[in-house]
Amino acid sequence: MDLFDHVMQQDMEARAPLAARMRPRSFEEFVGQEHIIGEGRLLRRAIQADRLFSSILFTGPPGTGKTTLAQLIAQYTQAHFETISAVLAGVADLRRVIGEAQERRRLYQRRTLLFVDEVHRWNKAQQDALLPHVESGLITLIGATTENPYFDVIPALVSRSRVFELKPLTDEQLNRVLEQALHDPERGYGRYTVQLEEAARQHLIDLCGGDARNLLNALELAVETTQPMLDGRIVITLEVAQESIQRRAVVYGKNGDPHYDTISAFIKSVRGSNPDAALYWLAKMLLAGEDARFILRRLIILAGEDIGLADPRALQVAVAAADAFDRLGMPEGIFPIAEATLYLATAPKSNSVMAYFQAAKWIEEHGVGPVPLHLMDSSRDARGLGHGQGYLYPHDYEGHFVAQDYLPSGMEGVRFYQPSDQGYEASLFERLQRWAAQGKKP
Repeated sequence: MDLFDHVMQQDMEARAPLAARMRPRSFEEFVGQEHIIGEGRLLRRAIQADRLFSSILFTGPPGTGKTTLAQLIAQYTQAHFETISAVLAGVADLRRVIGEAQERRRLYQRRTLLFVDEVHRWNKAQQDALLPHVESGLITLIGATTENPYFDVIPALVSRSRVFELKPLTDEQLNRVLEQALHDPERGYGRYTVQLEEAARQHLIDLCGGDARNLLNALELAVETTQPMLDGRIVITLEVAQESIQRRAVVYGKNGDPHYDTISAFIKSVRGSNPDAALYWLAKMLLAGEDARFILRRLIILAGEDIGLADPRALQVAVAAADAFDRLGMPEGIFPIAEATLYLATAPKSNSVMAYFQAAKWIEEHGVGPVPLHLMDSSRDARGLGHGQGYLYPHDYEGHFVAQDYLPSGMEGVRFYQPSDQGYEASLFERLQRWAAQGKKP
């Protein structure tokens, strides 16, 4: 590095965002994740003793310390530490790292730790290219991902790694992050007199979504854009805080665990007849930018699966909501989605439609029986083969019902559909009971 590079690096560090400047330099400064790096924990002991020999994967929401933990490992290890971003680096970059690691091991017997940020961004071929070198021990992988590694990292890499899950920071932990930034004289605002009103502090903490980076970015914007008072104080009021972070961070990945966990919570709340919880999870999904058609599709499925004939209108409401959304779009399309959600959540429930799968299972286990002669199509072979002969036309009988066999021979008495006692379906139960009481076929 020449003089100009050194000056440029110093300037970049001085002008770096507050979140980058305040990145913890030691375990004492690190806030949160005590369940994996608290005093005496296995990972912390391994890092401090430079005994990290197996690959590790850090998974968790943004702003929880994944990259910071990797940088702490770099400080403690005597091994060569290499960092690449899966967003920018490809196989060529990986080959360079591997070649240098082989040369370093051959000449100096020195290990190589490779930190891959956003490791889930690499495709299968790129991850496969790294696998043999992790397996041989040439490379110790430290991967960071906001997604579920069990789905987004190839199983062979996961099986050779320890997975550590980082959690969103609590309010108390976020408050400690704020205090560090406000009082650090070198990297934070300790040289200034920043007065953060309590309401403003709570607003920043409430809306950052457990993300320390989001919190510090909002604080930086508030401080840097607030004109100091005559006495030099920089007063951060609630109004200033609201301008600095106007919308709560919704941690949500459209293809990862938050996506599937949230839609699961939504469907289970509707199925469980809790309209308030259903609206809560619906709001989370829509605020995070979830595809409304995906939500509507799940509501249509639920209307058939979990409500069924207890309220036949539920399916009509769900389909109508999907149609209305296609006509309206967002944001007006929220109304039919919310209406359908409330209707389905408060409707009587029945899963008797699952009887279909019992019928399918019967066929799998017993095979398909022949269609009884009297049920066959009489419009083609009635004279020659007797198709349809003996069929009793229900409308010719009182109540438009007559008892006769509709299942293949040998299935007499088999029942798949058991109506519930909920809503409209309760009347179906009574009707079926009345028909059954009319006796056997004449």
